Amino acid sequence: MPADIILTVIATTVIQSVFGVGVLLFGTPILLLLGYDFFNVLSILLPISIAINSLQILKHYQFIDTTFYKNVLIYTIPFVVLFLFFVSMAKLNIDILIGVFLILVALKSYFPVLEQSLQKMLKHERSYLVTIGVVHGLTNLGGSLLTAIVHGKNHQKDTTRVTVAICYATFAFFQLITLFLLGSQFGLLFAGYMSFVQLGVIVFLLTEEIVYRSIDNQKYSQFFAAFLLLSGVLLIIK
Repeated sequence: MPADIILTVIATTVIQSVFGVGVLLFGTPILLLLGYDFFNVLSILLPISIAINSLQILKHYQFIDTTFYKNVLIYTIPFVVLFLFFVSMAKLNIDILIGVFLILVALKSYFPVLEQSLQKMLKHERSYLVTIGVVHGLTNLGGSLLTAIVHGKNHQKDTTRVTVAICYATFAFFQLITLFLLGSQFGLLFAGYMSFVQLGVIVFLLTEEIVYRSIDNQKYSQFFAAFLLLSGVLLIIK
């Protein structure tokens, strides 16, 4: 297994193990910068993301925000699939816009005006979910907007992570199916992909026991805000 992919998988799996997203959100730009083809990047990262999220769902499925998830299925998934078909023709760069938005969401707890503005935006949840689908289909970075809206609901940590996880896993599942229907050619054999999935699962299990269990709800909310802030800054820099 290539060392650069191994290191990327380990680092991003640790993040996804804690927050529910990370493998696609950070792994995609990293591997693209390292010279890998977009569709090969998807073929490597999507199964890992699905495996990690599936374990998170199995553990805390009773805490899923089912109302929100149903809306994601209706308003987000169709646009993920549609715009993945168009991704090869799209030349949009909206990373800076998303980055600024994530920073504002991360700082909402410190500025009441931001909190009020976010709540007004979330009243238009359907439009927001459609936007997530478009962004994720085009760039694979919709996880950033997903985490922002779930974090804005002020759930407990298990509800926040598992709700993000089931939505993110559904994104990845439909992306993988779409790639197969498109007849995309992948650069690795099946055994190679499974090796990366196994690595991701091992890292997840270790992170779950060592890191996630030790974080209480208050700290998790603070860490999640810091995660959004970092995500926003990195998107702007990139």
